[in-house]
This record gives sequence, C-alpha cells and structure tokens, in this order.
Amino acid sequence: MALRKKDEETISMIDTFREFKDTKNIDRTTLVSVLEESFRNVLTKIFGSDENFDVIVNPDKGDFEIYRNRIVVADGDVEDENKQIALAEAQKIEPDYEVGEDVSERVDFAKFGRRAILTLRQTLASKILELEHDSLYNKYKDRVGQIISGEVYQIWKREVW
Repeated sequence: MALRKKDEETISMIDTFREFKDTKNIDRTTLVSVLEESFRNVLTKIFGSDENFDVIVNPDKGDFEIYRNRIVVADGDVEDENKQIALAEAQKIEPDYEVGEDVSERVDFAKFGRRAILTLRQTLASKILELEHDSLYNKYKDRVGQIISGEVYQIWKREVW
C-alpha cells in the first residue's frame, strides 16, 4: 500500500520529534515546551493568533494534536473566522450545537501544506540550536579567566565551537 503525501509528512514530523529527542540532550519538559512554542508560532503565522488553540504534544510517541476552539454564532454573523463559527458549519460537526456554545475542533496540521511544515521544522531547529548554545554557555560561563584546552568543531561569523 503506497503512503499518501500527508501520511509521509506526518511520519516525517514524527521522525523529526524522535530525532530531536534522541540526538539532542534535551529533557522531556523542555522538548514539549519547544515543540508547543514552535507549533504556536506557525499557527500565529497562519491564523494571526494562537490564543484559541490547544496544542498537545506527546514526545514519547512522537505525535501531537491541535484543537481550535471557536464560539458558535448565528449564520451570517461571523466577524472573525478564527474565533467564531457559523451555526450551520458547527452543526455539520455535530448536529446539536447551538448559538453561544464552544466548539473544539481537531485541526489536521498536514492540511496547512508543505510550507507550514517547513516553517515548523525551521523554527524547531533554531530553538534547538538556541538551547544548545545556552547549554554550552552555562557550562563554561563560570570558568571565565581559566585556561581550558579544547577542539574547534565549527567556526561561524562571530562564534567558535
């Protein structure tokens, strides 16, 4: 059975989580907060705000769930599609919704397309790199003035590792 493109993207996201968890020395709590923050950055870029989204990350399984919470309003009264949903649309999800109720709807991240996934990966990579820099800095900040021998692994514009 051939994998669909969406399935492949989801699998690659799961692999990315595992890779960060396994290869980088990052504790679970920090990993979850970095992943959540990265998802929220992408959601903000797509929807303009992330305040009505719930992001649930499970780094052990390598999966995640995103829910968008909106309030049901009368048909034709939708002012902000990100925070409100028309009654007819809400009733397609579940027939007994009424005006004023909260609708929590699962969001399929793969539907946002390749660009959103690439943005998420870039954000994740930069946050992880930032964590590594902080960790390295904290490891040696108390040794300023001491002579330490080491090996140069990488030279950037203003940094030497």
